[in-house]
Amino acid sequence: MRVIIITIGDEILMGQILDTNSQYIAKRLTNIGVEVIEMLTIPDKRDEIYETVGYAMEQSDLVLVTGGLGPTKDDVTKKVLADFFGTRLVFNEQAMAWLEELLRNRNLPMNEGNRSQAYLPENCQLLRNFKGTASGMWFEKGGKSLISMPGVTFEMEHLMDTYVIPELKAKYPNLQLEYRMLKVYDVPESQLAAHLEKWEANLKEGFKLAYLPSPGMVRLRITAKGEAVKDLDNMYESLKAELQRMRYTEGDATLEMLVGRLLREKGMTVATAESCTGGEIAHLLTSVPGSSNYFKGAIVAYTNEVKINVLGVNPTDIKQKGVVSKPVVLQMAEGVKRVMCTDYAVATSGIAGPTGGSPEKPVGTVWIGVTTPHGSFAHKYVFSFTRERNIAKAASKALELLFMEII
Repeated sequence: MRVIIITIGDEILMGQILDTNSQYIAKRLTNIGVEVIEMLTIPDKRDEIYETVGYAMEQSDLVLVTGGLGPTKDDVTKKVLADFFGTRLVFNEQAMAWLEELLRNRNLPMNEGNRSQAYLPENCQLLRNFKGTASGMWFEKGGKSLISMPGVTFEMEHLMDTYVIPELKAKYPNLQLEYRMLKVYDVPESQLAAHLEKWEANLKEGFKLAYLPSPGMVRLRITAKGEAVKDLDNMYESLKAELQRMRYTEGDATLEMLVGRLLREKGMTVATAESCTGGEIAHLLTSVPGSSNYFKGAIVAYTNEVKINVLGVNPTDIKQKGVVSKPVVLQMAEGVKRVMCTDYAVATSGIAGPTGGSPEKPVGTVWIGVTTPHGSFAHKYVFSFTRERNIAKAASKALELLFMEII
């Protein structure tokens, strides 16, 4: 099954918000064996919507649309869809009852904007939205389907999980598309591709290898379609054999998830002391549900005063070695471990940029320290990216060091 995703919204085209809806929809569809062939973002304009929907219906078997279903005049999606599918907007008693119940439960009054949400295309299947006032709409035409959902992310996710995915699985039980994921650390994408060039050239029909680089690692995704699915595990093992001299982890779990899983299994705890990363490592660790079981806290020691007075860093070491140095970052790690009473701790001190570098310590220089129940160590890295990427790279590397030490 071939799918095109259409996102409607001027705010996306203007760069004011990110299109996370398409990402979520594509991931959920891929998990059930549906192939997304194209993602399109268009403005809230009648002609653009009509033409794009027509193109998508010709090129795919299923079209998913998000956005343009609000109560204001610039939300024209349902009017355009009614025209495209040769129907009209009519007052829907069922949708009105849903709206009244939703507003009553939230102690909100009914107004004309809300009431307009009950006018819907006559020939579509309605998808009840328990999270908002805009109903989802499912159209059929010429053996193809179009599903329209609100652009509000949590409303779209609710409709995808409650209606769309279960209905597609029931309607198309023989969908076949599966993938396996590996994450390779500290190998540039170009070098990894060169290493796997011969192996990739011998891939059988139905298989595809994708490279997904991010700071500190490259994710490798091997996908199988149709009959190739039965041989996916064998190809996956073959790929791992090609990477036996490299450091990698299996699955789609992030480093922060892997660190958390290990700490939870071992009943151990961690804390962070961060200077150049400004709390990014703590943010990643706490983004995992249940992280309070193993993450005790963080100290963002951005100034020397905090490093000295809170973490116990020796001011003489700062004066003689500099704040971006091995002894300082080791004392930061040991200090936060002591203050937080944890089993592990990780610390960073560096020059994220764009200014502050020197010939001896250029922008991107970062020391990362890790302390464990068995001792402490620190490594120096020189990242040559923008400030944001230097921070991301340092945080990723810190989690990698922590993960390898715990495992």
